[in-house]
Amino acid sequence: MSLFGDVLVIVPAYNEEGNIERVVEELKAHGYASDYIIVNDGSVDRTAEICEEKGYRLLNLPVNLGLSGAVVCGMQFALSHHYPMAVQYDGDGQHCVEYISQLAEPIRNGKADLVIGSRFLEEKKPLSARMIGSRLLTAAIRLSTGKRITDPTSGMRMYSYDLMKEFVSNSNLRPEPDTISYLIHEGVRIEEKQVNMRDRVSGTSYLSSLQSARYMAQMMFSILFLQNIRGRRKNEH
Repeated sequence: MSLFGDVLVIVPAYNEEGNIERVVEELKAHGYASDYIIVNDGSVDRTAEICEEKGYRLLNLPVNLGLSGAVVCGMQFALSHHYPMAVQYDGDGQHCVEYISQLAEPIRNGKADLVIGSRFLEEKKPLSARMIGSRLLTAAIRLSTGKRITDPTSGMRMYSYDLMKEFVSNSNLRPEPDTISYLIHEGVRIEEKQVNMRDRVSGTSYLSSLQSARYMAQMMFSILFLQNIRGRRKNEH
């Protein structure tokens, strides 16, 4: 029995053969031996093979759905096993297990529906090319909703049971930065908690520099136009 049996740790993994064992063993060492699920997102390396050899809890997707699709599959698993909360926890080893309980606290206390692990709630964003995109997304969300989200691209997020049901039942919802804007317009209570993240030890991000730029542009357009228009229509009614 886990010490934190009300939280399922969803670990989306794509080609993480160099990281997945370290990630799972750390979770197990901190009391989550029964409360995690690896969602192997159609990896073409030894990710699934390693998980099977080690007897890890595994959802093995036959095709690559992308990060958002893998996380929603993990949410389906959480709901079917009656977890009141689930945390998105990357399989690349960058997230730190000690912050899971802190992210869960506002949901346990009935104060939030989504809690984002922010690297920048109490620290300044570095002046790097990658962080320019993050700054722009923060500004776009604030402009369109009035709420400041300091780390909209954070992949460490805690979801309530009801919010997971929304993601699973609505195919248009995905755990992406533009969805944060939509959820704010919908009245979903969102908080951030300061976390630290480590550098990736092995492998590379699934997004190239060009793909990252295209992704940021798509998120900006959606936040400023699609989600903003949707929010205004809702308020008019």
